[in-house]
Amino acid sequence: MTRPHSSRRWAGPALALTLALAACTPTITGGWDESATGTGYVSGDRSVTTWDPADRTGPVEIAGTDFAGNPVDLADWRGDVVVLNTWYAACPPCRAEAPDLVALAADYAEDGVHLLGINSTDAPGAAQAFERTFEIPYPSVHDADGAAVAALQGVVPVQAVPTTVLLDRDGMVAARILGRVDPSTLRSLVDDLLDEAA
Repeated sequence: MTRPHSSRRWAGPALALTLALAACTPTITGGWDESATGTGYVSGDRSVTTWDPADRTGPVEIAGTDFAGNPVDLADWRGDVVVLNTWYAACPPCRAEAPDLVALAADYAEDGVHLLGINSTDAPGAAQAFERTFEIPYPSVHDADGAAVAALQGVVPVQAVPTTVLLDRDGMVAARILGRVDPSTLRSLVDDLLDEAA
């Protein structure tokens, strides 16, 4: 026996979920927003924005310490392409994209491409567990006071976690990806920046 209206019983919950997800309110200090959906994170739409060299803003200035207490300063990497990535350990898209970022760091290390994570949410224990789990080879700023995100936000809007920002060799913002990165898109953007200098 068929139930002619069985598909309708899912329409209400599905619509409610869609509306709830659409109501997410972006935050700039870690993407954590319990009031929006209860999911705890604000997910980006994976949109990519690029800027021509003449239209770029910056340079981005970020200095702090990583989760092991070592100093980190973007100024040390001037002259190289830099990929910045906001994340925190319990963020599902951050976990999903971590292997892609690890592979990028390994594949482009000889080209002088640097990756830097920015984490405004986690205590050192949670962040270091994430870094061990995914074998993260690059540092992340322990941004407990939000200074790194504020410095980034002052140059380019950061509306979701994760957000990935690419800096050219002068430290200027060349591209931004809201949400989980697509690895082929990210590599194409990095290649373009490396070709600019050549």
